[in-house]
Amino acid sequence: MVVRQRVVATLPTLMRALRKEESCLKPNNNMGIGIGMIAAAQQHQRLPSLRRAFSLYDQINLIDNVPEDQLRFQQFTDTGFIVNGVNYEGSLLCIGNLLMSWSPKKFSEVNAESLSVFKTMRPIPEILILGCGRHIQPASPDLRQFIRSTGMKLEAIDSRNAASTYNILNEEGRIVAAALLPYGVED
Repeated sequence: MVVRQRVVATLPTLMRALRKEESCLKPNNNMGIGIGMIAAAQQHQRLPSLRRAFSLYDQINLIDNVPEDQLRFQQFTDTGFIVNGVNYEGSLLCIGNLLMSWSPKKFSEVNAESLSVFKTMRPIPEILILGCGRHIQPASPDLRQFIRSTGMKLEAIDSRNAASTYNILNEEGRIVAAALLPYGVED
């Protein structure tokens, strides 16, 4: 809040200083601007320091302003995930803000049948983030074809990064789905 007040207080001073400097530097009667004129104008009109005033990143905090009904992965373990303060064991399927237990225990069990909910679901998410466990695994051609047939894009990454990516896209309000195996899974 203090930084914001400094910005609000400093901006009018900055604008006045810029306008005065601009008018001092305008050539009169077709005279060119000399280096001496510029140095004199800079000496008379020091601009306020805005280095800290414009660094407002400390006031932007998406993590603490998440609505209560929005899913947020907070931690992961080798056997499950902590979502909105609740510990879930095993694999999870998240679609928007809907969280479900998911049957695959290892990556080789991830197939079109395990993701068949996307055949009937509307609206279809724009992307499916597939959390492969501890290591990134290539999705089979059949799985890729199934995902494409639904109209989604597929991103297969390790489960830790999949949970983070889901959080970011969900916070942005995008329609996103995540199919996550626990981080301890190695196939």
